[in-house]
Amino acid sequence: MNPNTQSKPRLSFWQIWNMCFGFLGIQFGFALQNANVSRIFQTLGANMDDLPVLWIAAPLTGLIVQPIVGHFSDRTWTRLGRRRPYFLVGALLATVALLAMPNSPSLWIAAGLLWMLDASINISMEPFRAFVGDQLPVEQRATGYSMQSFFIGVGSVVASLLPYVLAHFGVANTADAGLVPDTVRWSFYAGGVVLVAAIAWTIISTKEYPPETLQAWDEAPVIAPRPRDAKRMGTAAFVWLSVGVALLALVYLRGLDKQLYILGGLVAAYGIALLLRGGSVIGGAFAEIMDDLYDMPSTMRQLAVVQFFSWFALFAMWIYTTPAVADLHFHSTDTTSAAYNEGANWVGVLFAAYNGFAAIAAVVIPKMVARWGLRTSHLINAVLGGLGLVSIMFIRDPHWLLLSMVGVGFAWASILSLPYALLSDSVPAKKMGVYMGIFNFFIVIPQLVAASLLGFLLKTIFGGHPIYALVIGGISMVVAGLCVLRVREPQGHARLAAAP
Repeated sequence: MNPNTQSKPRLSFWQIWNMCFGFLGIQFGFALQNANVSRIFQTLGANMDDLPVLWIAAPLTGLIVQPIVGHFSDRTWTRLGRRRPYFLVGALLATVALLAMPNSPSLWIAAGLLWMLDASINISMEPFRAFVGDQLPVEQRATGYSMQSFFIGVGSVVASLLPYVLAHFGVANTADAGLVPDTVRWSFYAGGVVLVAAIAWTIISTKEYPPETLQAWDEAPVIAPRPRDAKRMGTAAFVWLSVGVALLALVYLRGLDKQLYILGGLVAAYGIALLLRGGSVIGGAFAEIMDDLYDMPSTMRQLAVVQFFSWFALFAMWIYTTPAVADLHFHSTDTTSAAYNEGANWVGVLFAAYNGFAAIAAVVIPKMVARWGLRTSHLINAVLGGLGLVSIMFIRDPHWLLLSMVGVGFAWASILSLPYALLSDSVPAKKMGVYMGIFNFFIVIPQLVAASLLGFLLKTIFGGHPIYALVIGGISMVVAGLCVLRVREPQGHARLAAAP
């Protein structure tokens, strides 16, 4: 087959199924992390005010790892392929972290293992996003990302339900102070096995196109480098660095919430990165990633705002749903009590529910896109998610919280698919990995901002009640939906939603 005379071949349903199946394992580990890490941290002695700082490992790791992995995977070609070596390495490292985390002897070891777990998941996850762009023609990419959303939903349902199911069958759901219950430990052990097995299936069942073939089939427009103005870049670097340092100094001198150090450090770090690149102090991968960031397509810039508000909301949900539901609906903040652990298990059920609804939504969303387009479909789903989060504050019967999860599930499935479908046709094949990694900046940065601000806002304005973090997240989700209307709609969006 001559790639210069033919377009990229369409894949069958089962070929797309096999190439996306590994996401079942990735999300199995990710869901165990999201539903149980706050519980593990609190069990090991963390105060609720400390949770955002402890969680900071996850988004910070993604900020560093994903663009680096994307950059190098674009340049990799081995007997195992281009992306698949990264799938394998990430899966093995994540499994080690999953086996060790519930046995952590101290809070800081658990925080370190969260860092390792998230880094390992990111090593596998970023190439999986680029994998869809590599393997599928433009008109099948929305289907590919929706298939990933389906496996994300299925994996998350099972993983989130595991502690609840194990407790139902008699596995101990409480433990002495400082010890993680057996329901959580055995769930993490199962997660390690599932993660390796699912990724191994994709590695064995799917082949990859070599880089030269992908470039011959490339349908994306060439990204023209933006003009470089050394003086302007230097001024921008100075402004970002000055604002970051000023914020750090203000937090120190005024004794503000220590979590605000994260925000100040993030701003200052970006200023330093601009300064280093502007002065050509560091070259190599760092320089190329910074240049790609500077030259990123306009569609990605528009989607950055959408992603910011979406992932701010999601991070608020992941951090605060367990303490909020345990406090508001089960009336306990004592991590050793039966009521708190019953509430924590119910949050696992709720997380399983929203991922189950996301799996259903993954089937429905391509039909929505065919009818209303990518932008309007994402707006509808984001508003449903925002209303779902806000409703948690007003519902008193915890069983009715399942209704809230319907909206969250549709938003989650949409966030995991439609922004990537909006983006992928504007990214060239030879930079698919690095741009998917850079796109992750706009997933990670809002999580860092959330970790910096939410604890401060709860303590100073909302009396320490975690439910208000979910309300803030719901409002943020609605704003994300409105911002998507600024994004260019790809030509022939109905083609993108067509079934394989």
